[in-house]
Amino acid sequence: MKQSTQFGTDIDVLEEVEINIDQLLERELIVYNDDFNTFEHVIDTLIKVCKHSAEQAEQCTMIIHYKGKCSVKLGKFEDLKPMRNSICDRGISAEIA
Repeated sequence: MKQSTQFGTDIDVLEEVEINIDQLLERELIVYNDDFNTFEHVIDTLIKVCKHSAEQAEQCTMIIHYKGKCSVKLGKFEDLKPMRNSICDRGISAEIA
């Protein structure tokens, strides 16, 4: 912001702005492998909760199975939290990182 001084010259004035860092950071929704849930259940959950295509859900499920975890969605914390809760409500381990 520019302000004029009493001498007619312009100076730059810094404004203090409060920013919530969680609103700026893109987070990951991570789903973990377990020995209880079937491939079909995890695929169906990713399709319904994360709005994945069938192919995307299948690929994520294979990564979860073989690597132990997979980042299934990126976004703001407040957008990912209901998805994580819904996934956990279906008996699948998930966290936001």
